[in-house]
Amino acid sequence: MKDKEIEKLIKEEDARQKKVVNLIASENYVSDDVLKALGTKLVNKYSEGYPGKRYYGGNSVTDKVELLCQKRALKAFKLSPAKWAVNVQALSGSPANLAVYLALVPLGGKIMGMSLPHGGHLTHGQKVSATGKFWESVLYEVNKKTEMLDYDALLKQAVEEKPNIIVAGFTAYPRKIDWKKFRAIADVCGAYLMVDMSHLAGLVAGGAYPSPFSYADVVTTTTHKTLRGPRAALIFSKIDERELGKKIDKAIFPGLQGGPHQNQIAAVAVALGEAVRPEFKKYAKQVVKNTQTLAKELGKLGWRIISGGTDSHLFLMDTWLDGKGISGKEASTRLEKEGIIVNMNTIPFDTRSPFDPSGLRIGAAAETTRGKKEGDMIKLAKRIDSILRK
Repeated sequence: MKDKEIEKLIKEEDARQKKVVNLIASENYVSDDVLKALGTKLVNKYSEGYPGKRYYGGNSVTDKVELLCQKRALKAFKLSPAKWAVNVQALSGSPANLAVYLALVPLGGKIMGMSLPHGGHLTHGQKVSATGKFWESVLYEVNKKTEMLDYDALLKQAVEEKPNIIVAGFTAYPRKIDWKKFRAIADVCGAYLMVDMSHLAGLVAGGAYPSPFSYADVVTTTTHKTLRGPRAALIFSKIDERELGKKIDKAIFPGLQGGPHQNQIAAVAVALGEAVRPEFKKYAKQVVKNTQTLAKELGKLGWRIISGGTDSHLFLMDTWLDGKGISGKEASTRLEKEGIIVNMNTIPFDTRSPFDPSGLRIGAAAETTRGKKEGDMIKLAKRIDSILRK
């Protein structure tokens, strides 16, 4: 590389990644093939529009790339092209979610999503997000006693609020979601059901977490978490008389974006091709085993695990312990000094600031990619405990 400054920084980041234990729930490590696809001359091509309907010439190859990515996306989640459409152009998860709302919810309409401190995402209608500014926000919480979703309370809230769309999915909720109950709730109040499975996509593809596709109208996902792809997003929509896919396509382009990133789409296609292999299924199941083992061992060592455990690739750990422990920020700082990377995180009904919350969010997807097993998680729990109790 001729640019030595950037080359030096890339090497620094490469070295940093190699020497740390990565427990960030939203991060992973892509294959060399994904990296190679990202760094191709596809980056040079402008391809505004969709396959067969471009506004620029010279897109005969990029049309094939995009169509192949769509085909692989449907295959990865065992979907029929007669029943589901998929948009592969969204640049990341937030614009993907925004596009769905623009397509299906009138401005000023209601979005009902999970509260951020309880495990939801910024784009599920939080007030600080554009999704909470352009639309009315209705936020649901977990049950204070169980720290899990209360579907009876959700039903009552939905009937009272009558949202246009209900968002099921999370960034920091460790338990399985009952998609069927969410479908029933949406039907009662006449809402669309959108599932944001950004954190779960790899687990769903690998058969380690229940699939939402039998119940959702729309499913969005990023591709860079448990799916082990580049930073991008997919939007799946059910094919019926409502023409959801056409509305979403228009919301992406020309509604939100110009030309898609074809090198990124190619890299997503590579990752989706990897996700249908037998070894990926083993990987997804090992992620859940590792996460459950780490959570269980930290619980044995005296740290409170939110909701008592996990069914997925992440869990929340209460480090504050009603003032008897340390804050999430201090815990994160201590661990990073010792080469363990986590993120501080609010816990349900947190009394502390989001800038210095009561807990940590911990995930095992990245370290599972590196080959870690249950025995490694037991050792890691002891190491984490020793660092936090210094």
